[in-house]
Amino acid sequence: MTELAGGITREGEGLDDVEWNILGQRYFPKADSDDAFAFETNSEPGQFVPVHIHATQDEYILMQEGELHVKLDGVWSVARAGDLVRMPRGVPHGYFNKSDRPAKALFWVAPAGRLRALFETLHDMTDVDEVVRVSARHDVEFLPPDANE
Repeated sequence: MTELAGGITREGEGLDDVEWNILGQRYFPKADSDDAFAFETNSEPGQFVPVHIHATQDEYILMQEGELHVKLDGVWSVARAGDLVRMPRGVPHGYFNKSDRPAKALFWVAPAGRLRALFETLHDMTDVDEVVRVSARHDVEFLPPDANE
């Protein structure tokens, strides 16, 4: 059982100085317990996470800088700094930086599930097909490419 440790995770840093490279995007773990897992993402223009489903986790995005185009249950929206995106478990969602500026956001899932273990496994992985296979083993199912249209 992982209990939440008190403290402050500083701007631009991850817990225990951890930083992950997930297909070119920089992720920093911010908080970790059995109940929730929080992480910061930094997405350059053109970067994205394709539409996928977390069957057992609710996910949230608090936009900090820039904007992300979010596809949630087949509907496109734009999230800007200060906006909170709510993505219920079982609902297909993905995000895309379609702007010409970097985007930074705080994401979290509840319960934590195996998402941290997934990110640890995906760090520096470059084979997209393997990313999809590994993700499925960690309870994240990517939809076919046409779901991103």
